[in-house]
Amino acid sequence: MKLLTMLNKYRIAVVLAIIFLLMIPFVTMIFDFAGTEKVRHEKIGLIILGDTKINGWNSEHYNGIKSACEKFGLELLLREKVRENSGECPLAIKELAEEGVGMIFLASYAYSREVKDLVREYPNIAFATNSAEVHDNNLTSYFARLYQARYLSGALAGMRTKSNVIGYVAAMPNTEVQRGINAFTLGVQRTNPNAKVVVMWTGSWQNEKVEAEHAKRLIKEAGADVLTYHQDEDATAQVAEEFGVDFIAYNEILNGYSDHYLTSVVCIWELYYSDMIRRYLKGELNSIDNHWLGIEHDAVMLSDYSPRVSSEMVTELNSLKQELKNDKLIFSGQIYDNKGQLRCENGEAISDDTLLENINWLVKGVEVLE
Repeated sequence: MKLLTMLNKYRIAVVLAIIFLLMIPFVTMIFDFAGTEKVRHEKIGLIILGDTKINGWNSEHYNGIKSACEKFGLELLLREKVRENSGECPLAIKELAEEGVGMIFLASYAYSREVKDLVREYPNIAFATNSAEVHDNNLTSYFARLYQARYLSGALAGMRTKSNVIGYVAAMPNTEVQRGINAFTLGVQRTNPNAKVVVMWTGSWQNEKVEAEHAKRLIKEAGADVLTYHQDEDATAQVAEEFGVDFIAYNEILNGYSDHYLTSVVCIWELYYSDMIRRYLKGELNSIDNHWLGIEHDAVMLSDYSPRVSSEMVTELNSLKQELKNDKLIFSGQIYDNKGQLRCENGEAISDDTLLENINWLVKGVEVLE
């Protein structure tokens, strides 16, 4: 009996040893995966169009995401000066993937179309893009409701203009840019129904020479006495300063200008990137297609006003801002485009999905100078 018991114990020990040996690869895999997950979560990638050392769109995004990463104890891996539609963005994604990032921000409009097929090759990486026109299981959109601050800045421009002509230097006629122009123009019309907005396209996010030429034409040919712009840098502001014309800046707070610098349309990108990274770390990032923060979260606003902005103007702007915080929809009620087509009827509002993905028209009151 004792011999039989010993044999049974021996058999059990042998079986357990075999099971243990068979389990080693799986246990190793689990620990390796856990380690990989930890590494992935600790690295965030940013791909951006321009030089993050130059003030403007690129520096504001970089400083915002850098602060957010520091808050969460994450490492930021940067790929800057990555040209759109050049093949450089896919290469940057592959490099960042090899370095073990768990999330990549694509911080320029055209990147998402260029890499829409490539992101599927990296299902374990979460992607977020500035453009809402492309989505996938691991590709979501993030942008600020900058059009709300554009609306307020348009209201200010409408109050400031004497010629009733406001110039707008704009990159290209895509949804993002045209949404901003339309909101700005609706703001102008709120305070000055007699004013018009004259747009000139540069065809590029940053081209200081062309931007300056267009700004001068808007002043000299169109008669604009207030300028604004949708570009990555402030060439338009420099021309306005040179000609003694009021201007409203975009996406950064400028220094060294006169009181013709009325205000800036700005986003608190650190707040936005913190929100996105928090969602990523909780595994919620790709649960919805579009992340869109606005004035109700204090994510977008106008910067401090110039002394040229009277107390009466500030009161009016504060009133309009409160309307937006109380859920007033800018793109609601009867809206015609500048070709005479009805785009929104009384009692209706343009949906967020349309605003994000399909604004291919300009509102009544906008003219394009060729």
